[in-house]
Amino acid sequence: MLSVRIIYVHSRLQEISYIIHNNRILKTFEELGVAAPILKAIQEMGYESPMPVQEEVIPFLLGEDNDVIALAQTGTGKTAAYGLPILQKIDVEACYPQALVLCPTRELCLQIADDLNDYSKYMEHLRVQPVYGGSSIESQIKALKRGVHVVVATPGRLIDLMNRKTVDLGAVKNVILDEADEMLNMGFTDSINEILAAVPETRNMLLFSATMPKEIAAITKKYMRDPKEIVIGVKNEGNKNIRDVYYMVRAQDKYLALKRIADYYPNIYGIIFCRTRKETQEIADKLIQDGYNADSLHGELSQAQRDYVMQKFRIKNLQLLVATDVAARGLDVDDLTHVINYGLPDEIESYTHRRGRTGRAGKTGISISICHIREKSKIKQIERVINKQFEKGVMPTGEQICEKQLFNLVDQIEKVKVNEEEIAGLMPSIYRKLEWLDKEDIIKRMVSLEFNRMIDYYKDADDIEEVDEKRPKRVKGEAEAGYTRLFLNFGKTDTLSVPDLIELVNRCVPGHVQIGRIDLHDNFSFFEVVEEEAQRVIDQMNGFEVDGRRIHVEVSQARVEPGEKRKGGKARKERKGGRAAGFGGFKAKREGGKRKEKRRDEAPKSRKEGKKADKKEGKKKKFYEDAPGYKKRK
Repeated sequence: MLSVRIIYVHSRLQEISYIIHNNRILKTFEELGVAAPILKAIQEMGYESPMPVQEEVIPFLLGEDNDVIALAQTGTGKTAAYGLPILQKIDVEACYPQALVLCPTRELCLQIADDLNDYSKYMEHLRVQPVYGGSSIESQIKALKRGVHVVVATPGRLIDLMNRKTVDLGAVKNVILDEADEMLNMGFTDSINEILAAVPETRNMLLFSATMPKEIAAITKKYMRDPKEIVIGVKNEGNKNIRDVYYMVRAQDKYLALKRIADYYPNIYGIIFCRTRKETQEIADKLIQDGYNADSLHGELSQAQRDYVMQKFRIKNLQLLVATDVAARGLDVDDLTHVINYGLPDEIESYTHRRGRTGRAGKTGISISICHIREKSKIKQIERVINKQFEKGVMPTGEQICEKQLFNLVDQIEKVKVNEEEIAGLMPSIYRKLEWLDKEDIIKRMVSLEFNRMIDYYKDADDIEEVDEKRPKRVKGEAEAGYTRLFLNFGKTDTLSVPDLIELVNRCVPGHVQIGRIDLHDNFSFFEVVEEEAQRVIDQMNGFEVDGRRIHVEVSQARVEPGEKRKGGKARKERKGGRAAGFGGFKAKREGGKRKEKRRDEAPKSRKEGKKADKKEGKKKKFYEDAPGYKKRK
């Protein structure tokens, strides 16, 4: 009890220190000008004092003709910051759209609409209507015809309704772009321009975003009139309540590292972010198979499946949600303990949004990134943007994990609530059954019953190898540590690109394949895969052909000095000139008395000439453009 009081006093002192340091005098919602009906509703919701973004934005929006750009991290109270003032300015007697909120995803759309309905609980007859894809457009049209005051919409569905002439935006007074940076990342720029062209020029425009990319600056210049910029913290800065930790591991150890992290935090409640839908489903399936309370959330699920998974996660029936960036955008959960990046995203803004899922509403959180050595430079880029350094994590050992889990069990036993009346009738029989065991025996058996599986697993498990972040200078043609370099008989002459090569591997080889460095040459290419997958990739890809041409994949060999042995093979005979023949997957061949190095599967001259002819005619064929698909070789 004493420790709880100490923690409470410490948190209050931190809050007072923050207020003094920032010269803030704590205000109330009433002092900000919030009307009585809304005030009553938010007090019932537990709102006591406004958060910094609310304190800055609400008084300004209650004025007239004020355009606002608010830059604040996810979870800082942005919805209430714009929701309370726009609701207060609604004329309930006039039943037509007076405010429009645009957001990137269906889930966020529903969350905002729910919040606005809660805020307007005591504003009689005020109607908020969410419109979004993945649901019946007819029911949404019927609701709009009955009359609404606030429309919360995803851009795509709103465009559909505008084309059907079932929504009239001619009287809209306030337009809000919530999470504007993410809408632009998802390709909604044209839709936003079309929507903003349909609302009156006299409207107020409010733009809320966690980051400020160049595309947003272009929208503000085009559609906003002398906007006031409100920045909570430092522009593009990361939330200071979140610890950013990275673990540097080999590619083949990423999943094992994920399991160790999940085991080390027994009460973890978090989101695991993956880059693709395929990877998301595979990681979720592995976790479920290994006994973790997890599920997946991605775009290939039906809307009913997505709703079911999200509801389970919100009510904490799931501990771990494995998700893509887009699918997780609508999740509004205040008490996530962890965000785990199963690899860093391509865009730094995406990392900002990911980490913003935790550490919300003033709480603390941990953003963990499981990285490969090639992502080291990306960590440095993110640090510069969020103005915060990552902590280098040390992978917990099996012994440390088991100790953490056991003490968590003891803690649960200490805190469990005992219902004396319910179990009173059963206790005499239980006492008689266990009377031959002493206290120590009972404790040992209880611990063993709960943890035998985990103890057995980590007893024989090797520790995950620590990666040296100082990358050694690579020998030309040599694979990265933990990878195998493979040769492929297609190259730039075939208009093969890096995405094409990745697609080729994914279509030929079942399951997820971790691909490393890719080097494209004119008539052939090299790509790296994790060592454990190399033989499977070779076997699978060599079983296919495209348009009658065989796919040929083999292990590449690094350049060697004369007389040296190759890895996994005997030394080759040295030819005249002091050079080893056949290095790097080439086959030495003499033509006309001169030695010429030529690829075994080099394209015939006629195919090259055909490519040149196409180029002269202005044609640009894509890789395998003529092929109906990949065909298994008989």
